[in-house]
Amino acid sequence: MADAAVKTAAPAKASTAPSKSQLAYDFIRARIDDGRYVSGFRLVLGQIAGELGISVVPVREAIRRLEAEGLVTFEKNVGAQVALLHDAEYAYTMETLALVEGAATRLSAPLLNGDHLHRARMINRELTACLDDFIPHRFTELNQRFHAVLFEECPNPHILDLVHRGWNRLTVLRDSTFSFVPGRARESVAEHEQILRLIETGADPIDIELAARDHRLATLDALQHYQAERQH
Repeated sequence: MADAAVKTAAPAKASTAPSKSQLAYDFIRARIDDGRYVSGFRLVLGQIAGELGISVVPVREAIRRLEAEGLVTFEKNVGAQVALLHDAEYAYTMETLALVEGAATRLSAPLLNGDHLHRARMINRELTACLDDFIPHRFTELNQRFHAVLFEECPNPHILDLVHRGWNRLTVLRDSTFSFVPGRARESVAEHEQILRLIETGADPIDIELAARDHRLATLDALQHYQAERQH
């Protein structure tokens, strides 16, 4: 009689599903990386837990992990918030963008017509309207649209490519500097009008370039001043 086949139970497969803490970590980290959670964004544990359908305990664990990585900070009476990210890289990008965008604006200026200037002014009016009910992300979007009108006619494709690269890099590094220095937004709107007047009146091209350059650097200066005050 043939021996009876002995059947052995297959070993149970290890679960490949991420833990709830890992799920929360991946959720928050992805939103920091793609800019949905900007620097300074407050991380409300209960809200995140509700979005994920889990308790706050694994969210708290994920927050602690992100804090250890330097991506999140925790302040008394404020709670957890996205840290100021990539400060040195941001400064380098802003300094470079100030140079290339200033040059692009100078080269673009003679090619701008009344329609360009009208569109830029309408966007600047929207920016002004944003000041009272301030939403940093919206302001930054409009700010980019305003500057695009002024530099997109640049006839030098290499300079224009560098400008685009700079703006794209800023989006990755920080969604909106104006989250930290909202007072800078009002100054920025006034400087926009000054640049428009220079272009309208046919000012010396170098004056247009320097105005655009100084405008960009003033935002960086405002942020660095804010950071220096926080360190004292």
